[in-house]
Amino acid sequence: MPRVLVVDDQKDVRAMVSIVLRVNRYDVVEADSGGAGLKAFGEDVFDAAIVDIFLTDTSGIDVIAAIRERAPGFPVVAVSGMTALDFIGEAPGLDGVICLQKPFRPNELLQALRKAQEAAGGELSAAV
Repeated sequence: MPRVLVVDDQKDVRAMVSIVLRVNRYDVVEADSGGAGLKAFGEDVFDAAIVDIFLTDTSGIDVIAAIRERAPGFPVVAVSGMTALDFIGEAPGLDGVICLQKPFRPNELLQALRKAQEAAGGELSAAV
């Protein structure tokens, strides 16, 4: 079962994302801050991460950059309520990060996760 780290400071968003993933046979670890997400990433093994760009304690871009520093090319979906997320793929070390604008539908989340894994050169084994 693929293991996904979900980093979002909004409890309702984390809950919705987690439900969608669990229903689709993903194992989910939730983090309510960038610091908690990086701690979890350092202590466990994940197949992908879904990271909100605007977190209360740090920038989601910094979280993604730290994840990618530890695991270059790691599959990441960046989510945000803002419309201009295209700059993420242009930042050093953040190529292949898939951007998803809130609000999104469950199928859009699953497609973004699949695209992130494909960009990293692999496939998640859950049905997406």
